[in-house]
Amino acid sequence: MTNSSAKGLITLLRLPYWLMTGGLALLTAFALTKGDFANLQTIPLIFFSMACVTSAGFALNDYFDKESDAVIKPKRPLPSGALTLKQVIAVSTVLFVLGLFLAALINWLSFAILAVDSLLLLVYSAAVKKKSGFVANALVGILTGTAFLYGEAAIANTITLISVSLYPVAFGTIGGNVLRDILSLEGDSKVGYPTLPQRIGNPKSVKVAAVFFVVCGLLTPLPFLLGEFTVYYLPFILLWSALLLYSSVRLVISAFTVVNVRKYERIITMSMILLPLALILEALSTVLGGLL
Repeated sequence: MTNSSAKGLITLLRLPYWLMTGGLALLTAFALTKGDFANLQTIPLIFFSMACVTSAGFALNDYFDKESDAVIKPKRPLPSGALTLKQVIAVSTVLFVLGLFLAALINWLSFAILAVDSLLLLVYSAAVKKKSGFVANALVGILTGTAFLYGEAAIANTITLISVSLYPVAFGTIGGNVLRDILSLEGDSKVGYPTLPQRIGNPKSVKVAAVFFVVCGLLTPLPFLLGEFTVYYLPFILLWSALLLYSSVRLVISAFTVVNVRKYERIITMSMILLPLALILEALSTVLGGLL
């Protein structure tokens, strides 16, 4: 493999997103068990099974986006020539198989969740993204939310209210994707992606995104309110909720400008670090409770 191909492969995998999928699933498992894993070998299986499927989905997306990327993202691995179509398909196939195999080693519910995710990633890349931008945004949110369900399924072989109560984080993902569609409007218009801003305009799209952020902000404390998580979950999660609500209000009442959208999109994106921090504190709640 040449140096160019190696760089192309790393770019194709989108490694930072492993933290948003495998990382969130693992942190959910830690939070639910308060860090007391009965089966330590499950830890890498949880992380890498979901990470592999995530990267497989990105590779698949690059394959179906090869024509549009040539116009708006020419440095991507395929249009730049760093990787060939056969290589991208091979990488995607191997990662899907590996991810599902690792999930099957955990339990069959985990395998079923990642199998459904894999199917949705195929539908998203092959059809949804090019036909309905907002449905694509919603589908990405749905897929993000499965990380919480997967975290519980992997350790308990079931899905209960506790992981479902974390699922509203998906609404924040949907809102963020709508804002990013506003910021990429020019490029999306060139390749014909029917995004929400193209259908209803930027100002209305901002309001739609704000609604999703408000819902997310109001529901993120739900695991505590339902008695599933302890008070240690609250400090970071309430701060995140406040930032989401503040950004939502500012997006709606401020005059529409791309600069404003970019500003609050960055605030919301950067503030997402507060979610894993809240889960880490919850995972440590037993230890912290013993110290205080």
